[in-house]
Amino acid sequence: QVQLVESGGGLVQAGGSLRLSCARSGSIFSINAMGWYRQAPGKQRELVAAISSGGSTNYADSVKGRFTIATDNAKNTVYLQMNSLKPEDTAVYYCKAEVVVVGAIVSEYWGQGTQVTVSS
Repeated sequence: QVQLVESGGGLVQAGGSLRLSCARSGSIFSINAMGWYRQAPGKQRELVAAISSGGSTNYADSVKGRFTIATDNAKNTVYLQMNSLKPEDTAVYYCKAEVVVVGAIVSEYWGQGTQVTVSS
């Protein structure tokens, strides 16, 4: 089945940058969309950024102008470049893939998450 593995999280000072990576493996027919979500303690999981198969992007208002989502199809990887990080960006970041597998079945897959901590 499809597996997603996130990497790139860590501890960074406010104003710094991190780049998260999400590597996909497993057989699929096509990708509908990829996205990054985050969940802070005591809060609901929220969409941070998403990119469709056509390249259209969508960002949460709180990260517009600071975060950029991009894909490298040759490497089966989606990235989240995070600049000008703020303490409120602290959360576990999850990668999600909406894919079509063999048999025209649409499925969602989630990574295990990577911790991002921004110190003030």
